[in-house]
Amino acid sequence: MKAARFHKYGGADVMRYDDAPDPSPGPGEVLINVRACALNHVDIDIRDGTSRLPIELPHTLGFEFAGEIASVGDEVEGWTEGDRVAPLSQLHCNRCRWCARGQHQHCEQLTMFGIQRPGGYAELVVAPARALIPLPDQLAFEHAASVQAVFGTGWHALTKRARITEGDWILVNAAASGVGTAGIQIARMLGGRVIASASSEEKLALARELGAEETVNYATEDLTERVRELTDGHGVNIVYESVGGELLKKSIAAMDTFGQLVLVGCHAGEVVPVDFIELFRHEWTLLGAARATAEEFRHVMALVGDGRLTPVIAETFPLEYTGEAHRLMESRKHLGKIVLVP
Repeated sequence: MKAARFHKYGGADVMRYDDAPDPSPGPGEVLINVRACALNHVDIDIRDGTSRLPIELPHTLGFEFAGEIASVGDEVEGWTEGDRVAPLSQLHCNRCRWCARGQHQHCEQLTMFGIQRPGGYAELVVAPARALIPLPDQLAFEHAASVQAVFGTGWHALTKRARITEGDWILVNAAASGVGTAGIQIARMLGGRVIASASSEEKLALARELGAEETVNYATEDLTERVRELTDGHGVNIVYESVGGELLKKSIAAMDTFGQLVLVGCHAGEVVPVDFIELFRHEWTLLGAARATAEEFRHVMALVGDGRLTPVIAETFPLEYTGEAHRLMESRKHLGKIVLVP
């Protein structure tokens, strides 16, 4: 089979379109013909060696993908060749203390495609049958591959961590990114009023199309001041944050009393000073959200399948142009998700 892999850490030019051994399913596993695989920023961090995640080289990235079952291993029931599926991106043990609590994203033996096991930047991938999510016929593979990282994380962040309520003002930063476009849609579905921030008018136009009531260009406007203006001086109830750095600092200061900031990423700066005097005076809450549970992933996939949520696809690339896809992601000029199509 063909796979896009890297044999050493570095920039986008280290991605190679390789011949790789065809995998075969073992007991309890299926072999999937990959039809679409979404890029995520962690792919860039793994490739350039900054992710802090241990991997073996050469490495095949890609933790969320979709396709058709090519063959079925022994001891698999309920699945046949040709079934349309997307495997859970994270595989949990169902035995540890976190799995017992339903918090699969913290499983003590967690493995993920594209990290501990070969990912979807390939024509074929082996997956455990227990991890498969069935796909309705009307759901495009490109959309199915673009659900878990953004809609799963967004659903977990806004319903289990920040706990959005109807009428809340929500600030969604990096609004035209995959996670931002998902956050806007989820917030609107749950009755929130969205202020979207981004660095260009093109990105803000997309945010308005998705349901944002107000927008802020943080490249030309002071985020804190503008958000307070838009909320009659009060600030927002929830910040859905994926940027970090200076924008994270300004977002904290843009919260109302009892405001909650839920952080799902911080690529623009991972270490940020916090004024704890202001934090306790306003009773602010700073929250982290790490991916989602298996049930949450399945739930958002059903919402996308029903058309209630829709992934925004920026561009698709053939597998042999994975390096170009990585360059587009690093440019931060894309709107929505970037998808590889083997």
